[in-house]
Amino acid sequence: MVSLTPYKIRNTELKNRIVMPPMCMYQAKNGFVQPFHLTHYATRAIGNVGMIIVEATAVSPEGRITDSDLGIWDDQFIPGLKQLTDEIHRYGSIAIIQLAHAGRKSQSTANPHIAPSPITFSDQYETPVQMEIDEINELKDNFIKAAKRAIEAGFDGIEIHGAHGYLIHEFLSPLSNHRTDNYGGTLENQSRLLREIIQDVKKSLPENIIFQVRVSASDYDPEGIDVHDVIEILRPVRDYLDFVHVSSGGNVTRPIELKPAYQVPFSKNIKDELNIPTIAVGLINEIDLIEETLEKGEADLIALGRELLRNPYFVNQLYASDKQLNQLPESYLRAYK
Repeated sequence: MVSLTPYKIRNTELKNRIVMPPMCMYQAKNGFVQPFHLTHYATRAIGNVGMIIVEATAVSPEGRITDSDLGIWDDQFIPGLKQLTDEIHRYGSIAIIQLAHAGRKSQSTANPHIAPSPITFSDQYETPVQMEIDEINELKDNFIKAAKRAIEAGFDGIEIHGAHGYLIHEFLSPLSNHRTDNYGGTLENQSRLLREIIQDVKKSLPENIIFQVRVSASDYDPEGIDVHDVIEILRPVRDYLDFVHVSSGGNVTRPIELKPAYQVPFSKNIKDELNIPTIAVGLINEIDLIEETLEKGEADLIALGRELLRNPYFVNQLYASDKQLNQLPESYLRAYK
């Protein structure tokens, strides 16, 4: 199976092509890692997932989606996160952390909720405060500091969250960005914040650290961004990135036709146009579909979200079906004999 072949990136080898994407668990206390997180992520590592991306972790208090999200805006969070990476590494998976700011979609009690423009996401959300230039500069600095803390906590890589309608995506899309300064008005200006964060964070990282970005390849609105815009947004920073993690939607409420592998064409477009490795995600649950996507070169890695919530030992079952019992934890071998 292609999905079970190793994948080398920088000095790190993933034991297979299966990824656990970041999924908020809403179990943190004041931003701190809890026993739940240690069990949740270690279980998927025991299940032989190649790359585990830890859920959106906020670079500032108001950047949390909710008060129950993980935080990394202070050094006090490092010990708990180090426990987490130690558990993931103990069972042979690599650990990536997704650094995030929720922007106008924050429902945390920390204020102010900020955005490129004072446009609310929906009636259920506060109207955000438009960011001033000094706040934009502070945000970039927060991402750099968060990345350094993540490295100290033992993560193998960093993912910048530029998707799903959170702050960076809000800057990228004209549906949420009505600015008239250097951070709005044109695609080049709208993407300036993401470019600067990618460039600044990359410069602060050791050479061996994996660096990637998650994007929404479509707003599903003719006035928003589409995959062709995202390709142009990423083109200037392509050489800074090891992977593009390709999702879609989330910035505005629009109908999306959900079907198996519905986001894979976006992954293929970005991979082909930019000649960059991609991670495909989105209702890719069947092994035949996983294998087909990889065999066709439409993605390099496959992220399984809901499937790994349902079945943390999905990858173990793949190894067993492929008669690679030597890849299974010894304690679990009797389940397959």
